[in-house]
Amino acid sequence: MHISVVIPLLNEEESLTELHDWIASVMQSNHFSYEIIFIDDGSTDDSWGIISKLSKQNNAVKGIRFLRNFGKSQALHAGFEKAQGDVVITMDADLQDSPDEIPDLYNMVLKEGYDLISGWKKKRFDSLISKNLPSKLFNWAARKTSGVKLHDFNCGIKAYKLAVVKNIDVNGEMHRYIPVLSKNAGFAKIGEKVVQHRARKYGDTKFGMNRFIHGFLDLITIWFLSNFAKRPMHLFGTLGFIMFAIGFTFAAYLGIDKMFINRAGRLITQRPQFYIALSTMIIGTQFFVAGFLGEIILRNRPDKKRYSIKDELNL
Repeated sequence: MHISVVIPLLNEEESLTELHDWIASVMQSNHFSYEIIFIDDGSTDDSWGIISKLSKQNNAVKGIRFLRNFGKSQALHAGFEKAQGDVVITMDADLQDSPDEIPDLYNMVLKEGYDLISGWKKKRFDSLISKNLPSKLFNWAARKTSGVKLHDFNCGIKAYKLAVVKNIDVNGEMHRYIPVLSKNAGFAKIGEKVVQHRARKYGDTKFGMNRFIHGFLDLITIWFLSNFAKRPMHLFGTLGFIMFAIGFTFAAYLGIDKMFINRAGRLITQRPQFYIALSTMIIGTQFFVAGFLGEIILRNRPDKKRYSIKDELNL
């Protein structure tokens, strides 16, 4: 099979039929064998009914339905598990991503040898204040932190080699950082393609300003996981050593000063340096304990399923 199109969605009943017909037309005109995997992430409208109808009309349409809303990352993870195409393409279901980009994305991955191609919505139709400016700041921080030089980390349309999606673990809200996860997994040939951004045709956006706050918090998480996921003691142990060394130095200074230099001076407990020494040694010890606990958890963590599937179609 040439292409798997993975589409997570939440309450997009108005756009699904149009999106399916558009994708099918592109695939047929380019003679691609394909599958379209819709992942219904707990929709409360008739999205699943429309997916069921499409699956009966077109055997290439497959569906996964979650019991409730688990999030876009979990939806992508479920779709990646089922994907079989040589190239896996993700896009949003709101028609803001154009299926006409699929042939070029496919060629860049399969013929030019890229592991991952990320879309770049260079010209956007979103609000300047609520989306464009926060997005630019977010992408700048992501580039500086991760070392992956992309302009638009959060673009929904991306293309991957099949091996990439089978070797990355997308969880929590890490769908924004799939290029970083891919790089950490050893798939370093990551490219970018300017793609068309279309104004939303139906419904309202499912994401508010809080997604940028969550995005920056996830950025800190991905930085930590990239550098210390398999060795948390390296971070916490270093911090603990520094803090404990500061405290011990203060304590040694106070002891030497009281015993040999200024014996008639104030009691050690009356000096602010004593509390600085005590606090930093306690904090240093806590960092050590956090590092040990992290190592223990890492070695004993169970594999826990992060979502529950209610129905599947053609899978």
